Amino acid sequence: MDPITNPYAPGAGQRPPELAGRDEQLRTFDVVLERIARGRAERSIVLTGLRGVGKTVLLNALRSSAVRADWGTGKFEARPDQRLRRPLAAAAHQAVRELGHPRADDVDQVLGIIKSFALRDAPSGAKLRDKWQPGIDVPAVSGRADSGDIEIDLVELFTDIGGLAADVGKGVAFFIDEMQDLDPEDVSALCAACHEISQSGLPVIVVGAGLPHLPAVLSASKSYSERLFRYSRIDRLPREAADQALVGPASEEECEFTPEALDEMYAVTAGYPYFIQAYGKVVWDVAPTSPVTAQDIRVAVPEAESELAVGFFGSRFERATPAEREYLRAMADAALVSSQEEQGDSAAEEREAVPTSAVADVLGRKPQSLSPARDALIKKGLIYSGERGLIAFTVPHFGRYLRTQS
Repeated sequence: MDPITNPYAPGAGQRPPELAGRDEQLRTFDVVLERIARGRAERSIVLTGLRGVGKTVLLNALRSSAVRADWGTGKFEARPDQRLRRPLAAAAHQAVRELGHPRADDVDQVLGIIKSFALRDAPSGAKLRDKWQPGIDVPAVSGRADSGDIEIDLVELFTDIGGLAADVGKGVAFFIDEMQDLDPEDVSALCAACHEISQSGLPVIVVGAGLPHLPAVLSASKSYSERLFRYSRIDRLPREAADQALVGPASEEECEFTPEALDEMYAVTAGYPYFIQAYGKVVWDVAPTSPVTAQDIRVAVPEAESELAVGFFGSRFERATPAEREYLRAMADAALVSSQEEQGDSAAEEREAVPTSAVADVLGRKPQSLSPARDALIKKGLIYSGERGLIAFTVPHFGRYLRTQS
């Protein structure tokens, strides 16, 4: 089939990826928007899940819902090496401009506060030429959101933005991807700001997405964080939704899959959206005619796995140091051994999380001596700890990939 019209290739036809199996999250968010529009208190939202389950695609879909509801929106991706002020100021600038407030003076006042908030990102005593300029064409407003204390400033910023949105009966939503990478001080400030706007009933919410341990990151920051956010675990797709993710885009190109082909695809992708897209792209390129058959899937699997080994798995593995790679391989071995012992099957599916003590046993080392490697891998986003003493890969099937490497 013609690879130029491959519906599974990234950016194919300049349309977003097929969003299957996420109707519940979309409906819930529409309810949240409606409740806030009516002046009722609502919690912000946090999406969690492994890499490859479609959190970013869903986050973009939720933002589109907010845009359709005439909300002001801003989005950014958190990075471990960047503090909150710059990206949040840029997101706030965009959100305020989208509100369409009729009184220019009120808008300029809030934009001036956003500018002051952003300018506090510069170190104390920095020269003007060294200060980052946020690109907001109004004078900075002194005395508001510019104390230098991120918690105080963020509360004041959200309060003023919320007041501007309330004037026109709209809301503002900030969308934060990779939220677990925020600095701990910024996480604490964000929780405090969400708490304040919830108490005051202002129409501002935060929608975050991150790895499975994000709730623990928020809880460690503020003990009341579980009351601030509505948590939603994003997992692999059930069979019906996984089939739809394949069949939907293909049907627009007048192509079909046989039932046996869908069986084969679910077996190799396990319902993970990223894998469905990756395998689907190669299958589309190799299948000669419609309908796509199970044999077409089997022919495509080696090439798809080769591409995943380089782009999805390999790119992450290359970020690890030799000591960290040793730890990752030991994790993979420990996960498989534990699964075989529990399930009594040499072909057992590896368990998601393993004890850190089991990894130490594989390496013949004391657990304490492996802490630096483990902590570095957590910081790099390659593994996570959902509960004390347990660790797991952030990437599905990563253990299987590691066991194929020399």
